[in-house]
Amino acid sequence: MKIIITGAYSIGTYLAKLFAKNKDNIIIIDSDQERLEKINNEADLLTVCASTTNINTLKSNGIDEADLYIAVTPDQSVNINNCIIAHALNAKKTVAKVDDPEFMTDDSREFFRRLGVDNLIYPEELAAREIISGLKMSWVRQRWDVHGGALVMLGIKLHHNCEILDQPLKDICGPDDPYHIVAIKRDADTIIPNGNDTLKYHDLAYFMTTKQYIPYIRRIVGKEHYVDVKNVMMMGCGNTGERAVKMMPSYMNVKIFESDPHRVEVLNEVLPEKALVISADGRDVEELKNENIRDMQAFVALTNNTEVNILSCLTAKQLGVRKTVAMIDNMAYVGMAEQLSIGTIINKKAIAASAIYQIMLDTNVMNITYLLSANADAAEFVPVEGSKITQHPVKNLKLPKGMTIGGLVREGKGMLVSGNTEIKPGDSVVVFCHGINLKQVEKLFN
Repeated sequence: MKIIITGAYSIGTYLAKLFAKNKDNIIIIDSDQERLEKINNEADLLTVCASTTNINTLKSNGIDEADLYIAVTPDQSVNINNCIIAHALNAKKTVAKVDDPEFMTDDSREFFRRLGVDNLIYPEELAAREIISGLKMSWVRQRWDVHGGALVMLGIKLHHNCEILDQPLKDICGPDDPYHIVAIKRDADTIIPNGNDTLKYHDLAYFMTTKQYIPYIRRIVGKEHYVDVKNVMMMGCGNTGERAVKMMPSYMNVKIFESDPHRVEVLNEVLPEKALVISADGRDVEELKNENIRDMQAFVALTNNTEVNILSCLTAKQLGVRKTVAMIDNMAYVGMAEQLSIGTIINKKAIAASAIYQIMLDTNVMNITYLLSANADAAEFVPVEGSKITQHPVKNLKLPKGMTIGGLVREGKGMLVSGNTEIKPGDSVVVFCHGINLKQVEKLFN
């Protein structure tokens, strides 16, 4: 597959390295040679130093043979114009990153689609959804719903009071049990488990279940004492924070610490009834105490500084806040944040990459989410008639190493999968993958 990316910034470089690992033919174009040299040392791809709007550059690098053209510069107008040009030059699919939520309405998306922009990605909105998902269930690190909750994946940190530790999985989540363990993050390792594996203290375990059994999962992992989130304190409120506040359920109350006076004025205009905006530095512990941080069930750190976000969440925990959410832009800090039990970790480039990765795959891939802490993918595939995955019961499929099937949705009903399950064409099948290319998995469903 040939992919051309314009913009060697955070999302573009992350995507380029991700696709290069899959052995795709990657070209990344940027006008800054220093940015290109950095990525050239980290991935096997072709870099081109040129203006991202240069038509001759696109032609000379085979835009007419490109399966996917991705425009992720900081300027949304440039991204949209580039996609229009790429489409006119016969690129098969185009994706543009935008920064304006108005572009994401159905009418706007259809308008741009007619112009040649096949897909629009707004990372701030995708990240805001992840934040809200993390806040709705204070005892869960990550939640992913399939078909409106017909199946639910829950990423849960396990502590001493979890009653299913140190037992073979075949004994605690067999065919008649209402959940499966589909992935385990243990220290620096990610495990796609089999029946002989066990759960250990401090594991981050990913459960697949159905919505009615969520209270049961909560009980067996020892999280019933976690209170629901109603009062939220947020430090730093840029576009992502603003989107998250607007998406918060009505029962949540939020206090925002914002140190930029101009931004405070803007927030008071756009969030007049949704939040109390405090013009102060959220790193000031006395200010946090004065604003009753001990009455908060959640603390969300969304500044542009990863280190500040991590340290602020640790401070909030020391002051009694159980649920914390941190924006972490530097991937090198993700593992450390996980070890420090920061809670829900938000990385915009990884979230945007999951959305773009889905576009790259065929149409029978309905949904993809990236399990940041586990460095794994969860994807929803729909098999076609005659596909390999439908030929045998699951136990006889000889699935690739690093892949497991978590469950499926058939005629709107979610169900877990056992070795005797036979997958049918049209099922929505949830697959978990670590260290395996999703394009390889996709072949089983085509």
